[in-house]
Amino acid sequence: MTVETTHAYKAPLWTRLPVVHQVRQSIGLQRGMLVVGLVITGIFILTAIFAPLLAPYGYSQLRGDSGTFGAQQAPGGEHLLGTTVGGYDVLSRVIWGSQTAITVMVIAVVLSIFAGVALGLVSGYFGGWLDRVLVVICDAVYAFPALLLAIVMGIVISGGRSGLWGGIFAAAISITVVFIPQYFRVIRAETVRIKAEAYVESARVLGASNGRIMFRHVLRNATRTLPLIFTLNASEALLTLAGLGFIGFGIEPSSAAEWGYDLNKSLSDVTSGIWWTSLFPGLAIVLVVLGITLVGESLNDLADPRLRSRRAPGKTAGVAATSVVPGGTLTAGPGGIDGLEASSLAPDQHPNDDPFEAK
Repeated sequence: MTVETTHAYKAPLWTRLPVVHQVRQSIGLQRGMLVVGLVITGIFILTAIFAPLLAPYGYSQLRGDSGTFGAQQAPGGEHLLGTTVGGYDVLSRVIWGSQTAITVMVIAVVLSIFAGVALGLVSGYFGGWLDRVLVVICDAVYAFPALLLAIVMGIVISGGRSGLWGGIFAAAISITVVFIPQYFRVIRAETVRIKAEAYVESARVLGASNGRIMFRHVLRNATRTLPLIFTLNASEALLTLAGLGFIGFGIEPSSAAEWGYDLNKSLSDVTSGIWWTSLFPGLAIVLVVLGITLVGESLNDLADPRLRSRRAPGKTAGVAATSVVPGGTLTAGPGGIDGLEASSLAPDQHPNDDPFEAK
């Protein structure tokens, strides 16, 4: 008996890109959630990038070609979403606010990733008194309410209010302090588990230095869940930034547009029937957080084999094999054995009989 094996067709490179691969891997409702989240997040990112081109006015502009805008103007005409109590164009503030939000989110999450990963790696690998001290400090920080801790750090860093970059870095560093314990816990737990693996022990026996083992063997395997935490923390960062602005610890309105600050200034408008000054900044916060959360939850489901939806039988790629048997051919495809060809049956053999049974 001879067996001829043909390897499965390798998927094109573009189908194996990070986002495309997850979309193709997901099915049903899971795919719908991921696509909706990616669309909302994509619109948010594009709006932030092209804010100078999309916004009809500046974020602190109060006058146009026809004079001052006027306060609390209803939507329509030159102001599609109306004006605020301070006389700013609502549409322009919402668009420019996306630029402030994404800047704070990126700075905060990147800083917290670097700090949390470095501390977690060192603490989990070396252990000892350093590990105990870092664990106690991070647990103490983690015990504080996130928004309260961000308020305290915002007051310490900038006195509560500041200009554009001062306010952005104050908010970003405040959020960073809140997020560091999360990354520290994840990386430390993975490092403690990985350093006991056989390949790490083998590298140590062969004389590899601690730095080489940490960064070449441990770090690469301990950071696989970071993209999932990144997406979930990005939405938390936006909510924390909006909370700081809402209670008056945000960025000066003349320095940048910030959705939380605009919501704070529109509180008195709601009771007067002026809905547009609070609706659109609040809607922007809700949609962006929803989009980022959908992406994060979908990626989490796809990364966890216990939560990942199973594909229908016969749809997975495999190895196609053709086996030549006495009297005919038995074909096995990617989904399993396709069936027994008519030519493979002996003249006196029933289709349900075993073709390999000794006569």
